[in-house]
Amino acid sequence: MENIKDTLFKFLRLDNLMGNLTGYVEARIDLLKIEIKEDIAKVLASALLILIVVFLALIFLLFLSIGFAHYLNTFFDQSQAGYWIVAGIYGVPCLIFVFFRKNIGHSMERHLMKMIKSKKK
Repeated sequence: MENIKDTLFKFLRLDNLMGNLTGYVEARIDLLKIEIKEDIAKVLASALLILIVVFLALIFLLFLSIGFAHYLNTFFDQSQAGYWIVAGIYGVPCLIFVFFRKNIGHSMERHLMKMIKSKKK
């Protein structure tokens, strides 16, 4: 039975076709793996860059806030008043976001969905 199958494949030249087809599929799979690795590397590099920029921006904001609080202290009799004012400047928006987080989240979600839909077209 095996001999007949081999003879039939050779007669119809299906053995070369099957070899070429499997080679093509293997090459496509290897190419897909390489493309996925490249995409992952790009995403990780972008994420690392964003993380570094956010870290440096937070450090800058920290020292800017300390400097502003120290500057405000020169206008008041108490040495901690400037720090309380700066804390209030950050605290008020934080409280607003906490109280209205659902509304803000829904509006951001709608905006992002609109952006995604517009990019698909």
